[in-house]
Amino acid sequence: MRDTLTTPHNNPNNPFAFTPDQLAALHDPKNIELLHTYGGLKGVARGLHTNIHSGLVPNTVLDKNIHLSSITSDVELYGPFAKRVEIFGANVLPPAKVKNIFQLMWMAFKDKTLILLAIAAVVSLAVGLYDDIAQPEYDANGNKMAGVKWVEGVAIIVAIVIVVLVGSVNDFQKERQFQKLNAKKEDRLVKATRDSTTSLISVHDIQVGDLLHLEPGDIVAADGIFIEGHNVRCDESAATGESDAVHKQTFEACYKLYSQKEEDSKAQSLSADSRSLPDPFIISGSKVVEGVCTYLVTGVGVNSYYGRTMMALRTDNQTTPLQEKLNGLASMIAKLGSAAGLLMLIVLLIRYFVSWRYGIPTEATVIVRQIMDILIVVVTIVVVAVPEGLPLAVTLALAYATQRMLKDNNLVRVLAACETMGNATTICSDKTGTLTQNKMTVVTGTLGTSFRFMHEAPTDRDDIHDMSTVSEKVPKPILSLLHQGIAINTTAFEGADENGTPCFIGNKTETALLALSKNLGAEDYNTLRSRWKVEQVLPFSSERKAMATIIKIPHPTDPARFIYRAHVKGASELLVEECNTIITLNTEKYKSQTDADDVQIRSLTTGDLDRIGRIIQSYATRSLRTIGIAYRDFDSWPPYATNKATGSNNEEEDGEEIEISYEDIIDGKGLTLLGIVGIEDPLRPGVKEAVKTCQQAGVFVRMVTGDNVVTAKSIAKQCGIYTTGGIVMEGPVFRNLPSHEMDAILPRLQVLARSSPEDKQILVGRLKELGDIVAVTGDGTNDGPALKLADVGFSMGIAGTEVAKEASSIILMDDNFSSIVRAIMWGRCVNDAVKKFLEFQLTVNVTAVILTFISSVASSEQKSVLTAVQLLWVNLIMDTFAALALATDPPTEELLQRGPEPRSSPLITFKMWKMIIGQAIFQIVVTIVLLYSDILHYEPNDPILQTIVFNTFVFCQIFNEINCRRIDSHLNVFHNILSNQFFIFIFFLCVALQAIIVNFGGAAFQVTKIDGVAWAISIGIGLLALPIGVIIRLIPDNALSFVFFFNPEARKRYLGGGQDDGALPTIYMAGSERIAWNNNDVQKGMSKEGQPGEKKSSRKSSIAASVVLPTMIATAWIPQYQESDPNYEERRQSSVLSTGSLIY
Repeated sequence: MRDTLTTPHNNPNNPFAFTPDQLAALHDPKNIELLHTYGGLKGVARGLHTNIHSGLVPNTVLDKNIHLSSITSDVELYGPFAKRVEIFGANVLPPAKVKNIFQLMWMAFKDKTLILLAIAAVVSLAVGLYDDIAQPEYDANGNKMAGVKWVEGVAIIVAIVIVVLVGSVNDFQKERQFQKLNAKKEDRLVKATRDSTTSLISVHDIQVGDLLHLEPGDIVAADGIFIEGHNVRCDESAATGESDAVHKQTFEACYKLYSQKEEDSKAQSLSADSRSLPDPFIISGSKVVEGVCTYLVTGVGVNSYYGRTMMALRTDNQTTPLQEKLNGLASMIAKLGSAAGLLMLIVLLIRYFVSWRYGIPTEATVIVRQIMDILIVVVTIVVVAVPEGLPLAVTLALAYATQRMLKDNNLVRVLAACETMGNATTICSDKTGTLTQNKMTVVTGTLGTSFRFMHEAPTDRDDIHDMSTVSEKVPKPILSLLHQGIAINTTAFEGADENGTPCFIGNKTETALLALSKNLGAEDYNTLRSRWKVEQVLPFSSERKAMATIIKIPHPTDPARFIYRAHVKGASELLVEECNTIITLNTEKYKSQTDADDVQIRSLTTGDLDRIGRIIQSYATRSLRTIGIAYRDFDSWPPYATNKATGSNNEEEDGEEIEISYEDIIDGKGLTLLGIVGIEDPLRPGVKEAVKTCQQAGVFVRMVTGDNVVTAKSIAKQCGIYTTGGIVMEGPVFRNLPSHEMDAILPRLQVLARSSPEDKQILVGRLKELGDIVAVTGDGTNDGPALKLADVGFSMGIAGTEVAKEASSIILMDDNFSSIVRAIMWGRCVNDAVKKFLEFQLTVNVTAVILTFISSVASSEQKSVLTAVQLLWVNLIMDTFAALALATDPPTEELLQRGPEPRSSPLITFKMWKMIIGQAIFQIVVTIVLLYSDILHYEPNDPILQTIVFNTFVFCQIFNEINCRRIDSHLNVFHNILSNQFFIFIFFLCVALQAIIVNFGGAAFQVTKIDGVAWAISIGIGLLALPIGVIIRLIPDNALSFVFFFNPEARKRYLGGGQDDGALPTIYMAGSERIAWNNNDVQKGMSKEGQPGEKKSSRKSSIAASVVLPTMIATAWIPQYQESDPNYEERRQSSVLSTGSLIY
């Protein structure tokens, strides 16, 4: 315990005994020892100048400060609310700083590539204006030509404005959509006691020291300490991740239990070892599922559990892997462009000064003009080197993908999260509400000893019935008894959820039983409950682990008499021990019955007990919560004819109702067992398939939950997360591991159970430090910090809390884990779109830079073969169309057949470099041959030849655009092309615009009309880009590995392989499970190894942990009998039953 938590403050302006931090430390984590140090509930109340009976008194005057050391005194002091607000704050969060459109535009402009473009635009505009004004050009007839060299600078500026607007407006719209999605009326009324009067106050007016009242269904508005109440249980799954409802009791009762626990188990902390114990802490953001209580408020606003979590999420987003790589590319292009410009400047200056041997210009203005010509060419080559369309391509790809992802139920709040998700290497998923439905459900059960049923029963087992057929196969008297027992013996009730949908409210186990009864065709719940008079209720007790309700019903065979039926339910293993009879489902015994309510029973044998014990054990191995259902009929109530004290048989004596204990009901093992049911939180639909798809895509799925190890492991096995070779670990153990041990187990850590929010943050942070790109899914308040820390955070749009949504970057609108698969596909599609465009753009840039360099050096006038306006058309306008065309390729399933790319992988792969350089060589050779050879019989300066060269260059780019649709080694570049109508439209649009430019561009583009032969030459040479692409793809990567001769690290980064791909182990073991690595499934999994570049040890272990292995379960043979057999049930009793046969 920190000293600061128990040291009195020295602030004279604080009249209270506590600071907000000292009160906050009570709840996060729950600290009953600290509460004891503060003097318990009464000590806290005194320190806050409040009264646990009458509450706060408004407008009272404070006459004395109180210190922590004196809170055990009997002095009751009160202070004004203004002072409380000043010290403890109000129950409102400060408004989040929402960025306006101009701030978003400024953030978008700070991209390195855009800054580089802006510099190039300013220089190009300045030089263009100077060139057009100071050095006008004239045509062949001596007419002054219009100055157009300034156009490129302006066009680049326009491109920057478009990129900034598209990106910022998209972000602005996404934020508006999010606010609309999350728009809930925050202000609500809560019941409070002030000045001995109970009234409704605004949730924003809650003060530290207030007394608040809670009822079932209430969302807790502020932290506090339990004062008094009855059977209160809170669902803290949204706040802490604990799926079971937490029982709340007074501080005195809890501290007594805690002290006993300390003595018995020498536990070090309540949070680590005593989660099953009740506690007095009311956590803001949790929900009351049953019971009523009053509690003392100790934390509001930013100092409450909910408020601190919300405030921790208000941080700026980090850069994404693609942004980092694009920033690196921008820096590299700036350096290479500057180097090319410097080289050209040196070459041209040397050539210029060498020409002085034929005579030095006599006028200084001539020298200045000639040097300015050289500088203009140098600036041109630098501008050409910058990929102007790249930022626009990225923005368009992301904007298009996010709009389409919304149709796939993914609301992308952070634009860059889309591309980040494509390269996610691991998903850390919450269990409750994400993988599961957070709704306890009866999934299997046994009536009597042999009638077994389950949800979605296997078709090859005739001894296990599907739950949908139970109402048809079970005798009516037993069904009526089951419905009666479930409806009567419960504290749950029917209501509506936050969306107004009818549902059962209360304890999750009881709501599951009510749902079962409803699904089996029971009458209306309220009708059943009101039909019979309730004589007595024995609420659930953790000591006896059971509850009972006694009702008065007509005798089954004698209408003139009444009997008293006690319905009992509780822990199955304890309840079975109190039974001596059991119902029978033998249909022959019910055929002659005239009364539909007369249930047939028989004695419970040793064999029956053994069989039931194995049924319970089999359910337990699946981590099902087993509930036993039983009943007992009494001829009178109380069950004894005479009162022990007076000999009276009256139900009431001297006006007092006689209460019978639970022990009287089970006396003599007189219960009759109705059946056993298994309850669990079922998986969401499609989770198994989604997890398997993620694993096939090379994404490691981990479960991080606050549940216990047994439950977590069971759920993880069901959805395919926990596999052979995996590790299951508890949060407290994980957080205390040294960093080197933590790094060693992370590649195989598949389930982290009993984890706190801090454990999740530690896990996510450590994975990111090791180079993983981490996605986190969650729906609760406790998931917020990890969602924010992750590279991509997924929250649930329906069940997710406001905290989770605020922290996430993508919201799953349908709460379906399966939507993550679509997000991965779209993310990879975006990354591929950027790479496709990058391959296309860099081919243009490399070719244009080299051609500009060669033609400028070869020209006596230092003029490039491609003018500035021609380059503008190719580099900017056509590239914009190409960006849109390549960005709109829809995702395909084959995107999930490869592994993710780690952060260390190059943005431009070796295959891309091979294609860029190969196509550039082809285009440069063709252009030089056309320009400087006599193959077309034109002079180099002939306008027709210049136009043919320009036209050929453009068509090489148009057909290379098709070639760039694939960035792998597959040869079919037309695959799925018809599904992208944008691409087809833009392809023909570019052809049409090029025809218009050549025929009507004239002086602006410095072209002239050409004949059909020239058009055929241009199109034919451009078409050669496709077969050239096939040839380049057929060249093996390793055949060119010599380029990395002096850099082995680069070779490994681009080509993979190396000496340290050590042999994998022959056997992989986890507990009693073992499997040989030469197993076909393992080989298949290993064949899907991801891209090279990851750390060796991490990669090898990850393969082992992520391979999905078939589960082979030996099922014992059981003799099969027909249900029509009169002795069907009795024969079934003697069947040899193994645990294996109960695995279902």
